[in-house]
Amino acid sequence: MSDNISSLSGVKIGYALCGSFCTFSRSIEQLKRLKETGADITAIMSFNASSIDTRFGTAESFRKTIEEITEKPIILTIEGAEPIGPMKMFDVLAICPCTGNTMAKLANSIVDTPVTMAAKSHIRNGRPIVIAAATNDGLAGSAKNIGALMNYKEYYFVPLGQDDSEKKPRSLVADFNELGDTIIAALNGKQFQPLII
Repeated sequence: MSDNISSLSGVKIGYALCGSFCTFSRSIEQLKRLKETGADITAIMSFNASSIDTRFGTAESFRKTIEEITEKPIILTIEGAEPIGPMKMFDVLAICPCTGNTMAKLANSIVDTPVTMAAKSHIRNGRPIVIAAATNDGLAGSAKNIGALMNYKEYYFVPLGQDDSEKKPRSLVADFNELGDTIIAALNGKQFQPLII
């Protein structure tokens, strides 16, 4: 993350997490870094992200950590996310991690989780959504949805690449360290480059 990150002081950020559990530790690291800039952050979690215990940690421990960082309750319901747009709650919405499942829903305007409702509600104001992709089929079934979102005006992607081309040749994961710079670029209507790493 560059020195420009300090320009996020006071920026209202919605920070959404979906169920790519193996990337949660990297996402939470970025959440801490954004908070240290003085950004005003509210977290949103998908139903799966907020409720499933995995080998990477318990849902309760992740929720507790996130609320300690943001110093706010997490938005955990569809009805809780609905006012985001009408109340103009955020300057930018970051979905980090964003699973292939969620990208498919966003590309097809499906709203059935707090995260997809947050995106639908936020985008009504023409404000940016930053996607930090984490999907095992980014170069397969999810490719068309990534392409669709890249063609939509309000969507911006954290630079991404293959995370394990030998064992998972179709997998794509964002470089989470570039999240802050991608947010800054998105707030200025630009896609942070290079996009492919």
